Amino acid sequence: MVHPIPSSADAPIGVFDSGVGGLSVLRHIHAQLPHEHVMYFADSAFAPYGAKTDEWLVQRAIAVTAFLLDQGAKALVVACNTATVAAIKAVRTAYPSLPVVGVEPGLKPGAAATRNGTVAVLATASTLRGEKFLALREQISGTNGTRFLLQPCVGLVERIEQGDLTGAETAAMLKGYVEPLLEQGADTLVLGCTHYPFVREAIAQMVAERGDATPVTLIDTGDAVARQLARLLEGAGLLRPGGTPAHLHGYTSGNAAALQQQFANLLGLHPEVKSVVV
Repeated sequence: MVHPIPSSADAPIGVFDSGVGGLSVLRHIHAQLPHEHVMYFADSAFAPYGAKTDEWLVQRAIAVTAFLLDQGAKALVVACNTATVAAIKAVRTAYPSLPVVGVEPGLKPGAAATRNGTVAVLATASTLRGEKFLALREQISGTNGTRFLLQPCVGLVERIEQGDLTGAETAAMLKGYVEPLLEQGADTLVLGCTHYPFVREAIAQMVAERGDATPVTLIDTGDAVARQLARLLEGAGLLRPGGTPAHLHGYTSGNAAALQQQFANLLGLHPEVKSVVV
């Protein structure tokens, strides 16, 4: 099936993630591109993506992209680290004229921010074993000697999907993942999954309570994603001018009411949300 790419600046941007994590990226897109229409797709019926095979992720990313194009998307943001690592190359191959932005794992900004050369990366197991990710880690380490500590955070996405950002179980999970990294000297923590910025405050509080002499920097790559999206839209002549209000629509393969609640809880937004079969 052919999916024509809209060439109208008034067309919406399509954003997708396995669940609500991509809302952390949407927050940056809204801040930097307030005039843009946006459609957000949460693939909650199939979350989390972290345990899925690369082959499954490729097929799913292509299917979701096709759905968003059918709704008129002029550009695509793969607001999921796991899907970016596994499938963004396939999406770009399938739709070569579509502006596509993925989520980078934050290794470069982490290496730029560290003062002692030790950077910890919190991510899903799937992201951390990706060939592109590992090749970039080796490249940066070989260039400037940065030591990367890789920490898969099994179960954290599920806690965030359930809306538990500050509960005892989430706090205990974060402590178990982060404290050993700090003990090994990490002065920079990369939030390598788009869900994790929603527990940034909890991580920062935990770090502060330790009372370490060395300050710890937290890296959220959502801002860089929004900047790259703005560059691509401008280059393609697709930036939407101001004047009329921008609209936001939500879609999910899961429960519409649950996503609507997360929009309200995490972003203070109240878009219409539809449950769809993709």
